[in-house]
Amino acid sequence: MKVEDVMSESVTCCGPETNLAEAVGLMWKADCGVLPVVTDTGKVIGVITDRDIAIAVGTRNRPPSETPVHEVMSSHIYACAPNDDIHAALKTMRKDRVRRLPAIDKDGLLRGIVSMNDVVLHAEKFEGRKTIALSYDDAVNTLKAICEHHHPRAAKQTKAAAE
Repeated sequence: MKVEDVMSESVTCCGPETNLAEAVGLMWKADCGVLPVVTDTGKVIGVITDRDIAIAVGTRNRPPSETPVHEVMSSHIYACAPNDDIHAALKTMRKDRVRRLPAIDKDGLLRGIVSMNDVVLHAEKFEGRKTIALSYDDAVNTLKAICEHHHPRAAKQTKAAAE
């Protein structure tokens, strides 16, 4: 199974000069938590998440309408190509602990986005000998890797609370 079989092709994005208030409005309207940041030519130069915006608004003494996306976005892009095998994309998600990957073509242009939501909705239950392209185990193992605590102290506290 290829990324293009799972990804969402209709992606809302923004430009680097879009302000945070506008970005939030775009996310609200599209019911999404991430916006690829693209140039006028459609080349992906970063991503901004709802979490990035919340932290920026909470830590800066500026209104969201006066803060451009390029000040807050992540310019390190974890991505995949539409024709990549879905398991390669899942490996990137696990390794880099991200829930969404822009699907970018060889020219750096946005072609879609694959999210954990897409993965879960396309996953199938393994039954018997039937070969499946994307299993529940693939989805759960990827989500578990993404959700692991970043900070060792937080992981230790969570483990102690569970005991």
